[in-house]
Amino acid sequence: MRYSYQIKIIARTVLMNANAEISVKGQLKGKRIMITGTTGFLGKVALEKLIREVPEVEKIVLLLRGNDRYRTARERFVKETVASSIFDRLREEDSVYFQQFCQDKIDCVTGEVTEKDFGMDKEQFTKLVSSIDVVINSAACVDFRGKLDQTLAINALSLLNIADLVKAAGNIPLIHVSTCYVNGFTQGDCHEEIVAPTRKSIKKNPAGFYEVAPLITKLQEKIEETKKACIEPDKLDEQLSDLGIKESRRYGWNDTYTFTKWIGEQLLMAKLHDSTLTIVRPSVIESTYQEPVAGWIEGVKVADAIILAYAREKTPFFPARPKGVIDIIPADLVANSFILAMAEAFAMPEKHRIYQCCSGSSNPIKIGQMIELLQSEANRNYADYDRLLPKGRPKRDFRTVNQSLFVVAMSGLKMAVLAYGGICKFTGIRNRLKGLTTFVNTTMKLAVTFSFYAAPKCLFHNTKLMDLVSRLKEEDRGLFPVNPEIIKWERYMGPIHLSGLNRYSLKDRKKMTEAPVKKFKKVENISRNKGKVVPDAA
Repeated sequence: MRYSYQIKIIARTVLMNANAEISVKGQLKGKRIMITGTTGFLGKVALEKLIREVPEVEKIVLLLRGNDRYRTARERFVKETVASSIFDRLREEDSVYFQQFCQDKIDCVTGEVTEKDFGMDKEQFTKLVSSIDVVINSAACVDFRGKLDQTLAINALSLLNIADLVKAAGNIPLIHVSTCYVNGFTQGDCHEEIVAPTRKSIKKNPAGFYEVAPLITKLQEKIEETKKACIEPDKLDEQLSDLGIKESRRYGWNDTYTFTKWIGEQLLMAKLHDSTLTIVRPSVIESTYQEPVAGWIEGVKVADAIILAYAREKTPFFPARPKGVIDIIPADLVANSFILAMAEAFAMPEKHRIYQCCSGSSNPIKIGQMIELLQSEANRNYADYDRLLPKGRPKRDFRTVNQSLFVVAMSGLKMAVLAYGGICKFTGIRNRLKGLTTFVNTTMKLAVTFSFYAAPKCLFHNTKLMDLVSRLKEEDRGLFPVNPEIIKWERYMGPIHLSGLNRYSLKDRKKMTEAPVKKFKKVENISRNKGKVVPDAA
């Protein structure tokens, strides 16, 4: 069944696009590209690739909101984007070109994507509308367990403002970054198509998408009820977070992030029914594979939280299926997929497309294999990872355990630790189990946040994305690779990724102890830190 589906897709596309060749540079030459989310991980990777490989673009317009430190978009761009190490290659190879490009071809526009017209006055918005030919929207809230009101506003409702911009600019193409995990609790093969809820039903439109307006109204009502019923203000954030998880699972998603991203897809397909819309769904995004440098990463992603727990000896095991496929994709392959989708949108407009940028169906890596590769590299070359492994070689191996058994065992242990802690507090006896308490809390936190991604029951396919590759000019296939078959897992999950974590994501602990460092809570905002962990993931 799976292969017949792929054959039909390929056959239909070959007939429709016989002899069609798309030139990326040819299609993007002279274009004015607007991008959201370029102060974050993935946005930086895409921006760097465009500057380095597509100098023929006329403009790149960056929509950034001001913050407490930097009031304007240009200030944030200079301080939070250009200053990033991802641009070191450009600075080293041709600093004059890089500086001139940033000065002449990058326009920074201050705006808030969750507000109508991005909070601009009529004149400012009109100027923006007249200055762009395509939009890449990579802004999002990636807190898996974020507050429902905030996550819904950023990942779903803000897309109505993006769609209004697209319409006002003349129905220009939109490339929207979603996630493979909008497939929710779907089991088995997950193809590049609209996803149906797996639990509570939602009305389906004849065009194929789902009518989510009534759902959004219900969610907003529950948000308001939660706010009114909360009698302890300091507990409100937790209650809104719990509400998000509860509602997500009611309809068939594991967490608030993936649920709201699915809602956002439906809103765009409805609002832009007659527009050129491409939805790109990456799987678990990790460090770059090749460009601009192997292993570049910012923040701590899904797999990295587990790696750090093992490296810092916080916990020796994790609930997962060793034979389950964990779908990991390097950030540079994802950024390339945006660029290819953009070129195709100009070459073949007025269509809706969904592409999944993933590795599971064509070059899978199993969780047990990933852990084995990481442990082997850490044990063999631990001295090379002074920040990741400050204590040297880990004393214990990291093991996976059955999820059901884990839940029962950890729940019992947690109750025992809490009971003992309560007795100690009541009697004044010294609590000798503080280390065990830390272990329980760390392990449970990892499990609650990431076990869904580490115990997959689905397999993502990228058939349509690979068909797009087949319609590119030969030179562009090598220049903008998206095929996961190029990934050599032994190198990537070994020295490449661990070196990247050690060099780019982790601070030097020795330097940190020399002077006090102010700690800031990592929060994923509208045009900020796309891909960073909030507070622990992705």
